[in-house]
Amino acid sequence: MDLRLLHYFAAVVECGHFGRAAERLHMTQPPLSRAIRRLESDFGGPLLVRSAHGVSPTAMGNALYQEACDLLERAETAGHRVLAAAATGLGVGVVADGAAELWRLAPAFRALHPGVEVHVREGDLGDPTAGLHAGHVDVAITRAPFVTTGIEVRTLRSDPVGVVLRPGDELAGRSSIRLEELTDRVWCRFPDGTDPMWRAYWYPVRGPVPRQEGPVVRTVQECQHATLWTEAIGITPLGHTVPDGLVVIPVEDMPPSRLVVAWTAGSDSPLVASLVGLAIEAFRPVEHSVAGSLG
Repeated sequence: MDLRLLHYFAAVVECGHFGRAAERLHMTQPPLSRAIRRLESDFGGPLLVRSAHGVSPTAMGNALYQEACDLLERAETAGHRVLAAAATGLGVGVVADGAAELWRLAPAFRALHPGVEVHVREGDLGDPTAGLHAGHVDVAITRAPFVTTGIEVRTLRSDPVGVVLRPGDELAGRSSIRLEELTDRVWCRFPDGTDPMWRAYWYPVRGPVPRQEGPVVRTVQECQHATLWTEAIGITPLGHTVPDGLVVIPVEDMPPSRLVVAWTAGSDSPLVASLVGLAIEAFRPVEHSVAGSLG
């Protein structure tokens, strides 16, 4: 089946008009009309109902449109995979402290793949996959949770979390805090369109709606500045360095934050496999062998 003709047909159905479809396709209308007539000849019946107002698909045309969309999408995906297989570089996404963890892996990866260019894309807090979902990178080191449709994830480390406060805050002297004690606080918020699972974890507002909405932040630094200069608060993994003027108090009833390595499901890239393997090995718990004592 000629994919070019299917592409033309899909454009006509979506535009509902030969003229507008021709404009979208950057061609004139006569060859477009001939292409559709050729398809109708091949299938032995009308695919479109023509009127003075435009066109609409017949039952057979609607079935062909659904199949055409599927075939065109698969063809595009196949093209991307072929290009990716021929690529000599690796795209790596990082979010927040994922950048520091990737830094640790760089020497070992360079030693294994001296001729490979690694392109690092630092994502903001609005996209926890740093472009992995959108296909901008091949692998990401970030923090969960996030929607994992089409993505494989391996946990590297789990860290307890705390709330970031100013030293003068009435809760700043506590050894720990529960989420219910923070329900009336102003929280740093993420941009519209942020992954819902990620948002729910880092913006753990329970019960009544906060008395006012906090500032929208896109980076860890923006969140820290918001806490320092406004009433906003945020959550961070324990052990992370915060600027002078801020303190972190453990939150008792929040699950740990998972540092993860994530990659496209079904990837057969040896470079992706290599970086994932290095990341897993770097965070593997040290196991004390007793073999020496048995000899």
